[in-house]
This record gives sequence, C-alpha cells and structure tokens, in this order.
Amino acid sequence: MHEGPLDCAWLLADPGAQPAQSDVRIALEGGLIQSVVPLADEPGAGGPRLLALPALANAHDHARTFRSATLGAFGQPLESWLPFLDVVPGMDPYLCAATSFARSARHGVANLMVHYTRVQGGMAYVDEAEAVARAARDVGVRIGFAIAMRDRHGIAYCDDATVLAALRPGIRDAVAERLAVRPVAPLQQLALVDDVARMVEEGGHGEHMTVQYGPTAVQWCSTPLLEAIAQASADTGRPVHMHLLETRYQRDWADANHPGGIVRFLDDIGLLTPRLTLAHCAWARPEDLALIAERGATIAVNTSSNLGLKSGIAPVPEMLKHGCRVAMGLDGMAFDEDDDALREMRLAYSLHRGWGYDTTMTREQLWAFASCNGPRSVGGGLASGGRIAPGAAADLVLLDWDALDDDAFFADTDPLDLLLARANGSHIAKVLVGGRVVVDAGRVQGITSPPELLARMRSVLAANTAGATSWRDTVKALADDLGPFYRRGQMMGGCCG
Repeated sequence: MHEGPLDCAWLLADPGAQPAQSDVRIALEGGLIQSVVPLADEPGAGGPRLLALPALANAHDHARTFRSATLGAFGQPLESWLPFLDVVPGMDPYLCAATSFARSARHGVANLMVHYTRVQGGMAYVDEAEAVARAARDVGVRIGFAIAMRDRHGIAYCDDATVLAALRPGIRDAVAERLAVRPVAPLQQLALVDDVARMVEEGGHGEHMTVQYGPTAVQWCSTPLLEAIAQASADTGRPVHMHLLETRYQRDWADANHPGGIVRFLDDIGLLTPRLTLAHCAWARPEDLALIAERGATIAVNTSSNLGLKSGIAPVPEMLKHGCRVAMGLDGMAFDEDDDALREMRLAYSLHRGWGYDTTMTREQLWAFASCNGPRSVGGGLASGGRIAPGAAADLVLLDWDALDDDAFFADTDPLDLLLARANGSHIAKVLVGGRVVVDAGRVQGITSPPELLARMRSVLAANTAGATSWRDTVKALADDLGPFYRRGQMMGGCCG
C-alpha cells in the first residue's frame, strides 16, 4: 500500500462534472480515499508535480499477448482476422495474461474485462483460469473473467460444412481441423463456469476476479445455449458478457435470422438485463438502443478495434441520446496496439463529441464512458469508479504535470483541456489500485518486467516456428476465400437455430 499522503499540483476529482482543484493533498487508508484537502503551500520539491485523476476502466478485452500486426493480420476485417489469432501456439497462461495486464496497468487501467476466448490448452481449464487470476493479483488489477461459450459456426456465420465447401480444396482439411466447432452441451458449459467460480472462491481470488458467463455472440451460440445462460444468470446473479452487432455482416445475419429484431430476441429469452454487457453494437439501430437502455444493459464501445478491423464507428451519440450506459473497451486493439487507455479515451471523444457548435458527448459523459461505467461490467452489480472522494476506492492515475504542460504559458489553463488534448501513457508517473502502487515511474511493480516476459515467450515460439508459419499461410488463403463468400452473402443460409 502507498504510504503517506499524495500532494498534487492539480486534481481532477470528477472530470467534466467538477472543476479542477489546485494544490491538494490526498490521504489514503485501507485502500480507500480518506480525505482530500487543500495544501497550505504548493507541493514540495523532490519529484514531479502531479495531476491526479481517477483510474480508467477497460470494459471489453481478451488478455491477448501478441498483437495483430505481429501476427500478420493488420488490415483484415474481423471475419478473416479472427483465424489469425490461432497462429500463436499454446503458451504459459500466466505469462500471457501478466503481459497483457501489465500493458493495461501501465496505461492507467485499474479494472478490465477478460472475455477469455483464447484458451492456451496446456492444462485443465480451471487451472488455466487460476493462472490468469494469479496474474491479475500480481499485476494488481481487478478483472472480470468471462468463460467463452459457443456451440456453432466455427468458421463463418453459418454451418461449417457450407463454408468449407466454398473454400479451395487444398485448405479445407486444415481449416476444419483447427476451426470447425465441436459442440459441447449447454449444461456442460455451465458446469465449467461453476467450477471456475468455485476455484475463485476457494482460492481467495474474489477481491480481484469476478466470474461471468461469456457467450461469444448470438451467431456463434444456439438458442438453447443462450436460454440456458439467461436462466443460469438469473439463478446465480452472475454477469453476462457477449459481443453484438460488431460488423455489417453480423447485422445482415441478424436481420436474416431474427427478423423480429436481435435485441428483442435477447429480451424475449431473458438475457437483456442490467447484468448484461454487450461489446461493440457498432451496427445497432435506434430501436435496438432504446430497448438496451430500457433494460439497463451496458454497451462496451471499442473505438480503435472497430477502426482497425474496418467494422465501423459505433453510434455513440445515439446511444447517449437514448440513455444507454456506455463504457470504454480496448479489445486488445488500441490505436497504436499499446493498450493506451488515455489515447483511446481521447480518440473516442474526438469522434463523438459533435461537429461545429453541436455537442453530442459532454465531458461528463466522456468520463462516465472512460472510468465510471466500466467497473460495473468488470465487477458486476453496483461496482463503481471514476471519482476521487472520501470513501471511494483509491484507484488513481498520477500524471507528470510538468511533462504534460511542457510549454506552459498561462497559469490558469484548464488541466482537463490538456488531458484531452495530449495525454497518453508516457505522461503517467504512478498508478494506484485500491491504494496499492502498481506502476511507478513507468514500471509495473508486481511482476517481472514485460520485456522479460516476452523474451521467455519468444523462446517457446522459436520452437514452434514451422507450425505457426504453416498455419499462417493457410489462414492467409482462408482470408482470401472468405472475402467472396461474405460479399455473396453465402453466410445467410441455414444459420437459424
């Protein structure tokens, strides 16, 4: 835990809702903010002058280590990008998770969602989940852990046989072996979630890991599986985290297979509740958003991911107009592939704040998006964040004010203006989560340095280069074949069920 008070040149206690305060002292006790009081004098010498703000949240991610460009997937749309994730062979799940979590913490994130779609496969699933929990504990972040659940459509948005028939013969067997779905009964999938939840409780991981149901998306889950998840969530109170309407092809599929409305379908089966977080919704329509808002579900918007995968720009102003709870997700695809949550926040604000003299996203709404709403998706229930006030969790990001304001001219420049104009991870001096210093001077404190972790993982990759290269060549051919398949709309046939 941090010892002693934090003296700050500037404090953004509730950005967008309250003006910045100058020269304040923040006292911490037991992982909480004890007091916030004015300083009699300016902060003393001996270190950088600090700008304090609430820690950020990442409401949708997958804890991946290797990023898209590294895998050769840059520029691919989602539908042909997904198979590239399988290029990386199975790795130590602790090392993978710790590397990903360290990047997030280094860039100011205290709470982050892990929709665990990339199973390493080297050990029993519960043991792998426990390794991820240990990584979160050691890095010092809180995570939501959603067990990915699916039972259909492993290659595209229809039965695997239909897709395989449309591919060149030379890759069909390899694609079927790696990507075709082998369905697991709903009760068996639900039992796995119970097993992981039991491990979390018995292993003492509950303070930093919340177990959730993680249906991948409607197009990848049968109706019986989704109905079983909805009932289990109602019975247990566990949150649900799933993708929805990420791309235009998913929108086309939804319209063809759920003509009454895909969001209405989720509502009819009991999934659309305040326990649900929907990732993306880039192709949601006003009637979808109105119902999502009415039912109290959360939308996790992934701005850079949607740009990088050519999925589109989410209708955030429309979401806000309808009263949706909207949270920021990074999806492992921040603009510079670095998990920089500050830059992600600024990019989202630039796209959605409005044009000319119109305002479609206020600064207060931006901060709810970047910091306040995400902890609810991560921790479930009434988990909260985004404020620095007595009694609140001591989740803080401390920026080097002199580095941020390196061309200082006017003494009364609003710190929030500078934050939104230029702040990024390089300006972060410290990150505290629950009063614990998890990042200091750019270094994550609780683990071996991320470069060393990557070096250890590269040694594993070196022994599997031939297999990874062969599969990547297959995936490149698959990507070429999927383009015509989607353009012809072949994924529409035989998909409902």
